[in-house]
Amino acid sequence: MKTIIHAGKLFTGLEVSAASGQTVVIEAGKFVYAGPRGAAPLPEQGDTVIDHGTKFLMPGLADLHTHISYGNALAQEDIDLYGAMEYRALRALAAAQRMLAAGYTALLDPASTGHVAAAVRDAQFVGMFASPRITAAGPAITSRIGLYDFYPSWVGVPPQSSGVLVRSLPEAIEEIRRQTKDGMDVIKIAMDGILGDKTRGLYAAFDQDETTAMVREAQRLGRRVVVHARGAEASLYAARAGVDIIYHASRIGDEAIAAARENGCHICPSLMLLVNNIEFAQPTDPSAVWWPDIQRQEFAAACVNLRKAYEAGVPFLTGSETGFAVSPYGEWSAKELAIMVEHLHLTPGEVLQMATSANRRMLRDGGGYDSIAPGKRADFIVVDGDPLADISCLQERENIAEVWMDGAKITLPAMPAAIPRHPRELAQGMWSELYTREAVRARQPKSLSRFDGPAIPLDDPYPEAAQ
Repeated sequence: MKTIIHAGKLFTGLEVSAASGQTVVIEAGKFVYAGPRGAAPLPEQGDTVIDHGTKFLMPGLADLHTHISYGNALAQEDIDLYGAMEYRALRALAAAQRMLAAGYTALLDPASTGHVAAAVRDAQFVGMFASPRITAAGPAITSRIGLYDFYPSWVGVPPQSSGVLVRSLPEAIEEIRRQTKDGMDVIKIAMDGILGDKTRGLYAAFDQDETTAMVREAQRLGRRVVVHARGAEASLYAARAGVDIIYHASRIGDEAIAAARENGCHICPSLMLLVNNIEFAQPTDPSAVWWPDIQRQEFAAACVNLRKAYEAGVPFLTGSETGFAVSPYGEWSAKELAIMVEHLHLTPGEVLQMATSANRRMLRDGGGYDSIAPGKRADFIVVDGDPLADISCLQERENIAEVWMDGAKITLPAMPAAIPRHPRELAQGMWSELYTREAVRARQPKSLSRFDGPAIPLDDPYPEAAQ
């Protein structure tokens, strides 16, 4: 039996435009026809016919930068130190399902805590739960000056962290082999992130020889290599080594652009996190006095350098860096597409093709669902709006009328508006400022005999009321 779906417009992902009056036909979970309604096979007894009138039918969105294990973290410590690994896996499934509800049927998770992303990937693969198709990395490989070595050297990198510290090239090669053995699809390297100065900018976390050796070994073992590289030096070393994806590349220079084009590297700008950090910053945020201005400077540089890279012919991908408190699951992912249209001056069709077909070809088994065409898996969404006319319509979940995977319409369980926070996930934060005599004089201290908060049982160290 077949499912026949008529749509007002069809965007297949094979071109940057959509065609009107189109029909897709699905059988055994795959497309068997996609084209003009008048030439579509006629329905037979037992077939299902759905007429979506004026709605827009397109491949499900794919996001190549979503951290499903991060839990909408307020701080790095929330990611690395709190919450058992088993709890993180359950929370990651909730995160993945929110992305699915927002129209994302495929994700790449670069830098997961433990095997969390891979566990959700495998559960989806065998049909335990509805979830986007996931391509998984393990913890990111970092050096002492790389992004994921967040804590003082006397603390080190906790074993449950989203990064793993390597102290030599042999250790790095061994870690690549271990992650490959454990079934990771992708190896992530933190190419910069912590140490920098005003004259040089960010230092690369690994030198050229180390980078080239790590990339060569990972690719020899059939793994794609993705890197975090905001600075010029890290982008250059990564491009020379021929990595598959450079995340950010905000300050990429001309030499690195040429190397990226020559070696087939892709750039995934992930600008949404920068923009949200600028737009949403509040005076009460711990980072308010320094972080937004740094983000403004990087965003300004990125808009110039990334446009230069695109014009030079470096292929682009899309990914939102979802997973933090400022970029929660299912809320802002599609904003990345609108930012690329507005600030990198790409057309909606170019960006939509990146967010569907180009992204999917980088994913695990992605060739089987990279477009709407005969023989491809029937993963698609129905949109109440036209993203080619206004790509921002994808940001509203209400416009995602239906989500289909393997030719079946997805119905997700009812979900709360946001993933609830359990007290065990968080540090025991006590105060947000220093209470000097001067600071206290500016406030009215509470009476010792009056408390305005909820009653909390003194024998419960983790009160549910704190949620």
